[in-house]
Amino acid sequence: MLQALTSGAQPVTQVAAGYEFSLFLKSDGSLWAMGSNLYGQLGDGAIFGNPDVNTNSPEQIVASNVTAIATGEFHSLFLKSDGSLWAMGNNEQGQLGKGFSYFNSIPEQIVASNVTAIATGEFHSLFLKSDGSLWAMGSGQWGQLGDGITYNFPFIGTDIPEQIVASNVTAIAAGGSHSLFLKSDGSLWAMGHNQWGALGDGIGSPYSNNSTNIPEQIVASNVTAIAAGQLHSLFLKSDGSLWAMGLNDWGQLGDGTTYYALNNSTNRPEQIVASNVTAIAAGYYHSLFLKSDGSLWAMGLNKWGELGDGFSDSYPNPSTNSPEQIVAGNVIAIAAGESHSLFIKSDGSLWAMGLNEQGGLGDGTYDNSYRPEQIVGPYNQIQTAGQLLDGTNMQLNFVGVANANYALDRASSLSPPNWIPQLTNAAGSFGALVFSNAPDAATNNFWRIRSVP
Repeated sequence: MLQALTSGAQPVTQVAAGYEFSLFLKSDGSLWAMGSNLYGQLGDGAIFGNPDVNTNSPEQIVASNVTAIATGEFHSLFLKSDGSLWAMGNNEQGQLGKGFSYFNSIPEQIVASNVTAIATGEFHSLFLKSDGSLWAMGSGQWGQLGDGITYNFPFIGTDIPEQIVASNVTAIAAGGSHSLFLKSDGSLWAMGHNQWGALGDGIGSPYSNNSTNIPEQIVASNVTAIAAGQLHSLFLKSDGSLWAMGLNDWGQLGDGTTYYALNNSTNRPEQIVASNVTAIAAGYYHSLFLKSDGSLWAMGLNKWGELGDGFSDSYPNPSTNSPEQIVAGNVIAIAAGESHSLFIKSDGSLWAMGLNEQGGLGDGTYDNSYRPEQIVGPYNQIQTAGQLLDGTNMQLNFVGVANANYALDRASSLSPPNWIPQLTNAAGSFGALVFSNAPDAATNNFWRIRSVP
């Protein structure tokens, strides 16, 4: 007897935004990428120098088992469900942690197991292990590795992972040339470039460097989340308050001070929003955050539409120095790149806005977008049971999203699932998938519909 099918198109669950490229994960653990690929940061094996190396539509890079993603300027990291760390892209300063080489255009395993979190800066990378230890690799020119070494060109870092802190680290963030981490006691620590005060230690100024190559404690307790931009930093406290420090020339701190004035930067944390902030993201010169009601807010540079408020670099101001609401509700995850932004809604749909010259928005064009546009459609439940057409073929009716395409997979078990693509006719929204191998009570009990970009 046929039973109603209750699966659906796979929702987007995580996003990461780099320098004109983007990565995202779906709930089936598949990794997808789009945008600039000059150094192989998409991981699709494209040959360096190929004029068609970039892509303006999402392409699947890894089919399953990916659990976390991070994007640097020209490199990418991801984790698999077995705790292994993988990397691709630019490696000219050792940021992939695989020993010296120029770049990797396909994912390569760096650490075999026990990695739990990853973060990528401009030319450096951080990761955590299950024992709470912090590890780093790549450029250490400004002290961003936190290993206590002063590097000089051409030896400016390490090309293999080195342990920085032995235990009790719970979260990490990597900016342009600085790094942040949290400990299990809720304390915030920082190291690296500090000319504009991004470390928040009260020392950095526009006219001095005062960087540090060893971790220093910035806040003693109650910090719950961190984000590092190019030259600024954000963090949340347990009361839901948002705090910021560092460069503020485009209003990226959101404190309402005048644009373009470098002396409006701050080298101490200042409170921006008093409560109800749940997530943060820091781009090069803009910032995003979510509130507990699912609303999305933005501040900072908006030259390319990265804030998503409908304005661009036209007169009078291409930026905002105070938080403005962009989406009223239902946003669950955010990412801020160099000049573009991504977010996920509660229905599993992926949205993007900002610079798109290399296809980083994934909308099939190279046109910038000044308002959020949907890139991947929402998760949609199958609304009807399958219907046998004859002894071999089955028709599955479902409701999807207009102008979207769908495919069907089956599995004999969900522990773990081994999804097998099914040959079907093409079907868009309000259509029907007709496929062979009608459900067998003994083996073919699990089915899913997934969206196909």
